[in-house]
Amino acid sequence: MSVIDAVGIFGVVVFAVSGALAAGRHRMDPIGFILLGTITAIGGGSLRDVLLDRPVFWTEAPKQLVISIIAALITYFTVPQSLARKKWIAWSDAAGLAAFAAQGSLIALNQGVSPVVVVVMGMLTATGGGVVRDLLCGHRPMILSGQLYVSTALAGSVVLVVLVETGVSIDLAATIGFFIVLLTRGATLIFNIRMGPPGEFLKIGGDEPR
Repeated sequence: MSVIDAVGIFGVVVFAVSGALAAGRHRMDPIGFILLGTITAIGGGSLRDVLLDRPVFWTEAPKQLVISIIAALITYFTVPQSLARKKWIAWSDAAGLAAFAAQGSLIALNQGVSPVVVVVMGMLTATGGGVVRDLLCGHRPMILSGQLYVSTALAGSVVLVVLVETGVSIDLAATIGFFIVLLTRGATLIFNIRMGPPGEFLKIGGDEPR
């Protein structure tokens, strides 16, 4: 199994769980779990493939679509309602964000596009599904909440591209990029780091934004 496939499967699972937890928070039925789980898991990658003018990944090899459905259903049947809370959704989302930032960047690199496009594709892959999940749940998307969200995905993608361009192996670059996103997003969640309107560029601590 290639690095891209391994990272992609991990991202699909944790993002599907993230979407399913959001469905649980809103007390949805199994169809709602499957819908939110699969859209969260495959939404960003679908957008990436359309923009790169390549076949949408799950239409050619539906393995990841099936995995996302299974992960959503397992979450429905096994995860207690007490875990379907915002912090668990945020942490599973953080893991998916890291995985898909790395995977999206790697796929774009394989397409031979410019480094700037690689970074953008990593960011879109990482954030696209979560945006749709939040909108379907009637929430303000995380990318607009002031939290360090898109910026963490961009940071991981930039580091990955820079490392590859300087001769670092793709496997190592992907691993480092993954942990850059996970650690920075994790720090955001732990210390409630967020950006604000003019005059409040960066805030740490205080009340959690809704």
